[in-house]
Amino acid sequence: MTWTRRPPAALALCVLLLAGSAGCGSGDAREGGASPTPVGEVLESRDQEGRPYREVGPEGAPDVGIEVQPGAAGGWDVRLTLRNFRFSPAGAAARAVAGRGLVRLFVDGRPVARLRAPAHRLDTRLVPRGTHRVTARLYADDGTVWAVDGEPVESTADITASEPGPGVTPDASSRRKARTQGADTGGRGSPGRALGAS
Repeated sequence: MTWTRRPPAALALCVLLLAGSAGCGSGDAREGGASPTPVGEVLESRDQEGRPYREVGPEGAPDVGIEVQPGAAGGWDVRLTLRNFRFSPAGAAARAVAGRGLVRLFVDGRPVARLRAPAHRLDTRLVPRGTHRVTARLYADDGTVWAVDGEPVESTADITASEPGPGVTPDASSRRKARTQGADTGGRGSPGRALGAS
């Protein structure tokens, strides 16, 4: 069997043709190097950290639901239900892309985690004895808050960690007596939801 130079030359020609066609204009870019059409409208409204809301229409808008349950190994298991939303990988460009970004998790209004997956373990120390509000809010990769009708796209669950009894560790007591229920906070993900269990 002998080798000829034709296959490598043909392969090189194919690579050049593919590279040339990839460099031709695409529907996302305009002449002169302008960026794609912006997604939604940035509003004056801001979250508690000063991040502006990015308003999108209700049709096809991203949505989030949250469920928080006591974890089998301690802490709290957070599960998100997402619609019309995908997590961006770490290191994604800092620009808004429709239906993409990350979720920020808040406990009693305090930011505690940035999520790029629908499941998270919330440490017990972040949820001391008492009732707390756990909120999941959707953000675009440029740091803006996804919003519909002027309200952030978010969902909130109320959880209660009870006081340990004699001879019971705090984690075991929290797992045994915790309650999780959905709460309507006015955000897009909240109305009409009753997530969790008693």
